[in-house]
Amino acid sequence: MKKSLLFLLLIYKSALFSQTVLTSYPLDLKKSEENSQILNAENTVTHDVFSFIANTQNITILKYNSALFLTNQYTGSFLNLENKSIIGYSFSEDGNPTLYWSSMDFNEIIVIKYYLENKTFKALKFRFPSSNHYVITSFQKDNLFYILSKNLSEQTLTLYAFKNGGAEEKTFDFSDFLFQNKNTQRISFNKVIEAFPIEKMEVDDYNPLFKSTQKSKVYMLDERIILTLDHNPKKTQVFDLNFKNHTITEKNFAQPIPKKAARSSNSFFYENKIFQVNANADGLLFDVKDYDSGLTIKNITVSKNDTILFKNSPLLIQRENGRPKELNKTKKFLQYLSNLDIGVSVFKNKKHTLITFGGTPKNNFVDHYSRNNVSFGQSDDEFEQMFPQNNFSPNIHTETVFFESSWDKNFEFNNQESPPLAIDNISYFLSQHKEVTLENIIKFKDYFILGYYDSATKEYVMRKFKDGYN
Repeated sequence: MKKSLLFLLLIYKSALFSQTVLTSYPLDLKKSEENSQILNAENTVTHDVFSFIANTQNITILKYNSALFLTNQYTGSFLNLENKSIIGYSFSEDGNPTLYWSSMDFNEIIVIKYYLENKTFKALKFRFPSSNHYVITSFQKDNLFYILSKNLSEQTLTLYAFKNGGAEEKTFDFSDFLFQNKNTQRISFNKVIEAFPIEKMEVDDYNPLFKSTQKSKVYMLDERIILTLDHNPKKTQVFDLNFKNHTITEKNFAQPIPKKAARSSNSFFYENKIFQVNANADGLLFDVKDYDSGLTIKNITVSKNDTILFKNSPLLIQRENGRPKELNKTKKFLQYLSNLDIGVSVFKNKKHTLITFGGTPKNNFVDHYSRNNVSFGQSDDEFEQMFPQNNFSPNIHTETVFFESSWDKNFEFNNQESPPLAIDNISYFLSQHKEVTLENIIKFKDYFILGYYDSATKEYVMRKFKDGYN
């Protein structure tokens, strides 16, 4: 995950960022470090913090109270867990953790509950229907573990909720909903998802631009999932999947309309608002809409000859793993942006809403899979008819362009320089400490915890990172 952490590393300031060692624990992973795994988790009821440290031989569980004092620990050997890794966790009402182990194909999931008070465990097995399903994502919510999957043949999404050793299954059927491309040609839900695979957004964390530029996104909220689809540049299609009453509610939000056809458009859902961006080589349009009412809260239009007045950073371009460089003119920025997958990423600190605008290289998955994988059942001509390209260029663009913007609670631009986020501070720390491995990050209270293995001191360490400077 270092790539995602370092993506928006502060590049024009070099500063010593604040960090505090919360706790450390002696641990020698010996030569098994490459095959080891560390996962941190908070019990959202008791606010205890758990560290799960697995290597090729055993599992170590460290339990800390809300003040980060070690209160219990467990070490046990593996039981038939070869070639499996931790894919998730949950907590029972008694406060004990359950870990979910699986291989990459998710064919079989081993569910193990650990009883820290008497140092025992109980193992169960769940057979995932991998012959006709594939896993989109997994997540934790309210101390439960969930898997969201896609049926290969049916127009459905299936949600598995793991609790008390069992898995509750709920299927959401999209076959009755209308899906269209920009030419109003009807297409199926499956074709949309095949062409634009679903990406999970982190609701409480910063999402890097290479994730938020995906056309299909899911957001995990309390007892509901928001699915946004931007395959049609004319609108954002939103589906609200309710866990409790097992219903789907559809809403559509028209994209702002440019004078010339948009080369690319996208959206981001955040705190019950839809942030929409639409661009071509001549201009950029940005809307903020209220999710419930559909009313437009903010609307901005920028032409290629304008100066972008709502940016807190330079217009930046980054080629592959190189350092970002500044672009001097809006026209140049839009020229690059029009050949990329556009997107926005929205995140809020204590005072401001921080928005990253930009574009990332077009996803080759669409071309390779949608055109060449016979299981999709469509030819090149069929693909072009369903998802026609605007002035398709054979040139491959590997650059990323972006700029950052800060807004107050009334969505008025804040021109003051924003202090670095905790994630920026973590990124800088990781770039300076090569002895750090197996890093894992969780949000806890009003700060972030970076847990990692220190290969130099042979310790497991947890550090605290907050927004801002020293």
